[in-house]
Amino acid sequence: MILRHAFTPLDNARLAHLCGPLDDHLRRIEQALDVRITRRGEQFRIEGEGAAATAAKALLLRLYEKAAMPIEAEVLQHALQQREVLAEDGQPAQVVLHTRRADLAARSPNQLRYLRGILTHDLSFGIGPAGTGKTFLAVACAVDALERSAVQRIVLTRPAVEAGERLGFLPGDMAQKVDPYLRPLYDALYDLMGLERVTRAFDKGLLEVAPLAFMRGRTLNHAFVILDEAQNTTTEQMKMFLTRIGFGSRCVVNGDVSQIDLPKGRTSGLVEAQAVLAGVQGVAFTHFGAEDVVRHPLVARIVAAYDAARQRGEAG
Repeated sequence: MILRHAFTPLDNARLAHLCGPLDDHLRRIEQALDVRITRRGEQFRIEGEGAAATAAKALLLRLYEKAAMPIEAEVLQHALQQREVLAEDGQPAQVVLHTRRADLAARSPNQLRYLRGILTHDLSFGIGPAGTGKTFLAVACAVDALERSAVQRIVLTRPAVEAGERLGFLPGDMAQKVDPYLRPLYDALYDLMGLERVTRAFDKGLLEVAPLAFMRGRTLNHAFVILDEAQNTTTEQMKMFLTRIGFGSRCVVNGDVSQIDLPKGRTSGLVEAQAVLAGVQGVAFTHFGAEDVVRHPLVARIVAAYDAARQRGEAG
């Protein structure tokens, strides 16, 4: 299929921003959609399979609207992923999270399934590689629920397990000792709410960030609870955490089973939970892959390379 389009009236600055340095943006679109794009001035020619050529044309039109300024690589990457986010009836997805800092929506089909799972199930799992937005979207869902008064507080937790290192004695009080392990959760909160609002929420008891060991013996009612880095829980820790869920609460468990830092011979609670809870009513599972990575495009290729090596038995 061959499609043609002319951007008129001619705006050389917008065209330059659309195409990128040395037409780099066009080359990335070609690679992502398996099409061929050629241009002469404002005239564009797109060759490829019908659906791919149509998608490429729609993407070029959408990017041209944003091309008053240079298009950053991150913006292009998100646009390439956003094109695939369709609801089951073929219409654009309508799951939008409202936070004080920004309105957020899914950037890949799996992210859309993940958000729907969180919104429609009391317990949902997000399993996949780093950079797929598991933690950030879960925290965004929690902030959205708190803003709508759907929950009374947010509880964020993760196991305090070192990533293949032995850091030894850490100075300071308990909060200072566990803070490095919980930093990714703080970062997501700061991005979504801002430092001042996060500080006020902690003071009012609306936010709690704690290591997993502190969850034992508690019942969490009317809370949005997120367990991050769940691949580093033991079987006992996972069962303990899942039985903390109280009335009016929603729970999200995230992890990457390819990056387990437990001692050799210990079974990951997340790996076991996948088998034990499969098919249990009220539980949703979303599995992410390299195609869902929303960081630098190279990260997706690195994840795919490691996955391929692991399948061949070349990586641990």
